[in-house]
Amino acid sequence: MSTFLPKDVEDGLRDAVIANQRRQSRLRVQNGEESYKVLKMWSNGFSVATEDAPHLRGLVDLYDAGRHLSQALIVASEVGDGEMRYEFKRSTLAADKAPVDFAEDPNAPVGLLPRL
Repeated sequence: MSTFLPKDVEDGLRDAVIANQRRQSRLRVQNGEESYKVLKMWSNGFSVATEDAPHLRGLVDLYDAGRHLSQALIVASEVGDGEMRYEFKRSTLAADKAPVDFAEDPNAPVGLLPRL
């Protein structure tokens, strides 16, 4: 026994699920000055609501609230269920400090104690 739902009911349910995902998501993708909510993210890509995002391509930045997660080179992979899916061609984790150009001594002192 199968249940048939009219097209407009299916569309309404899908839109409600996407609206809920958008509300709960802290993730966002930034392309230049434009920023879009990320609905889902997985190891090799992410998805954005089709009505929110244009056809993104190229270098973008991914954020979790205000924390920069990574910079990625992306391509659009497919559209379905109200989502535009993108795949990473390359993804580089964001560093919270600048790299050093010298070898650090593992036995170097961490701090100095004052003389008494």
